[in-house]
Amino acid sequence: MIRFENDYAEGAHPRILERLIETNYEQTPGYGRDEYCQKARELIQKACQAPDADVHFLVGGTQTNATVIASILRPHQGVISAISGHIFSHETGAIEATGHKVLTVPSEDGKINAAQVTELVRLHHAEAMPEHAVQPGMVYISHPTENGTTYTKEELTQLSATCRELGLPFFLDGARLGYGLVAENNDLTLADLAELCDVFYMGGTKVGTLFGEAVVITNNQLKKDFRYLIKQRGGLLAKGRLLGIQFETLFENDLYIELSKHAVSLAMRIREAFAAKGIAMRYDSNTNQQFPILPNTMIEKLNQTYSFTMWEAVDETHSVVRFCTSWATKEEYVEQLVEDLRKL
Repeated sequence: MIRFENDYAEGAHPRILERLIETNYEQTPGYGRDEYCQKARELIQKACQAPDADVHFLVGGTQTNATVIASILRPHQGVISAISGHIFSHETGAIEATGHKVLTVPSEDGKINAAQVTELVRLHHAEAMPEHAVQPGMVYISHPTENGTTYTKEELTQLSATCRELGLPFFLDGARLGYGLVAENNDLTLADLAELCDVFYMGGTKVGTLFGEAVVITNNQLKKDFRYLIKQRGGLLAKGRLLGIQFETLFENDLYIELSKHAVSLAMRIREAFAAKGIAMRYDSNTNQQFPILPNTMIEKLNQTYSFTMWEAVDETHSVVRFCTSWATKEEYVEQLVEDLRKL
């Protein structure tokens, strides 16, 4: 079975494994206070052109989202998200388990806009007794979104300006950030994110590491005591150097971008193959996730050789599925899929 259902099916890039083996018997301080974590922080600060940013390493995306969001919100507040946002649709109520509600707004493509944020806040304060409802306390987006779509710099600039005008911290989930940064239509840089977001993170789990996410905090008001909160939520890894070594390797020679380009280039090849068959896409994604609308009969045939994700039913005879490439997807697997599609 050739697997296209996610971008974390493989282990880690060989360079990372080599570095982990090379340093295996070294003795270092724990909990991220080692030289490797410090070097990784400096490399990330340089990449973001944000020398004063705080950089923290956590193990996984859900843990990171829950820790960041709970660190920002007061007990009576909730977080604004697209209804398709990962924190609402794919994290088993992790945010609600911290005592905070996810306040959703509708979205066709996974993105939200500044006008929606403004309107949600306006409606809350227009209530006769707004204190009886959860107060909007911050804004969450992901880039790329759950649907593989990406924000433009202008869209992010408008969201950022609105959040600052309304006093709402702005948080960007970058679990697949590398794939967004190399997308053909991307006009955002890490420096832009550092300037426009109060906090964001760069995912390693889905972009070449065994595990790990790097949180970048640029808003000084959100930096205080963050390590305490990581620890309280079980996220302060004792062998923290394992995270530092991985992110140091990703960022010392542009490996992060190199791996992301590999996945996206193969995803575009898959997209072209579906287009050649006259098959439409549910979302306009230029990232490593592609969402073709397929006849169910074709899905059954492809399932004999390939594993991919059922996304949603369109009608009785058609469904949206997701094909997802990764930093490690083999070109020959994609070429085999392209050839099989041609024959169908």
